[in-house]
Amino acid sequence: MKKKQNASGKKFVGKKTGIRIVISLGCLALFIFALILIVNHYVRKAGQKYITAAESAPEADAILVLGARVYADGNVSLMLHDRLTTGYELYRMGKAGKILVSGDHARKDYDEVNAMKNVLMEKGVPPEDIFMDHAGFSTYESLYRARDIFQVKKVIVVSQEYHLMRALFIARELGLEAFGVAADKHFYPGVMLKNELREIAARNKDFLTAKIIKPLPTYLGEVIPITGDGRVTDDN
Repeated sequence: MKKKQNASGKKFVGKKTGIRIVISLGCLALFIFALILIVNHYVRKAGQKYITAAESAPEADAILVLGARVYADGNVSLMLHDRLTTGYELYRMGKAGKILVSGDHARKDYDEVNAMKNVLMEKGVPPEDIFMDHAGFSTYESLYRARDIFQVKKVIVVSQEYHLMRALFIARELGLEAFGVAADKHFYPGVMLKNELREIAARNKDFLTAKIIKPLPTYLGEVIPITGDGRVTDDN
């Protein structure tokens, strides 16, 4: 009889332990989820206050247009085209005399920056006023290199608003006097929801990257002052 009681007692204790573990894991998951949302909100708010209308943007050393998808035929995506159009409009307003296009050009068969430069030249921007950062592999690296390679101190960053908030948070953490102009000229069906969800993870990652870790970018190299001739960045 005692053996049966001991066995049932052990089962009861085992069930209680299992319930406690489940509750503990649930609390931990809720804590992590809450932390993710808090960091996401913090980064959004920190960057959002530096977003301004094009007309209100201050004059700067450069207009930084952040890269996005380029198709295999060399044409830029709609989102990237809108960023370039906004950058061009700021240039025409005299907000900066130089445009820095930064994106991924790690492979010969994928080249964001030359495609971006071609669009700007078609709009009438002279090549000497367009600098290309071929190693802008992430938003963080684009801003780090704008500061350290291109010697930019005051910058107008151009991207869609969902991305711009994080970019401005990073820029300010890196000590740049940064302002942003949103390039939301269209509705981007099938893209925005996915990008918004990815951006939550990216904001949390870059909170750690820009505020705490501050790693070096993949490549640094020789200084290329933004005050010079953009053609020194040509690779064709």
